[in-house]
Amino acid sequence: MMKIILVIIYLILTISGLILMKKGGNSGTLAIENGNASFVINLISFAGLFCYLFSFLLFTKIVIMFDLSYIMPICTGIVQVISLIASKIVFKENISIYGIIGASLVIAGIIVMNLKR
Repeated sequence: MMKIILVIIYLILTISGLILMKKGGNSGTLAIENGNASFVINLISFAGLFCYLFSFLLFTKIVIMFDLSYIMPICTGIVQVISLIASKIVFKENISIYGIIGASLVIAGIIVMNLKR
């Protein structure tokens, strides 16, 4: 059960990170002047960066806990489908028929991968 909870937290952090970084609209500015380095980013983008970084660190733990050939396609597929839905809800982006077909194929693939489990 703990494995599944970690995957859910990973998914939430990944999607949150992507949404916040896009919402913040700032990938950050790196400057080096007089031997000093500075990195400037707005608060929303920073929150997204933090979520995404933490999700990556969590995913390294998840990869160890599951078979890579099992967890990678499932997590990637779920992130793709949720990103598509979130882009429509949060950013009012258009979803084409091809996007819907693609998401449906991803969902079907996840179901097929789990038939024997």
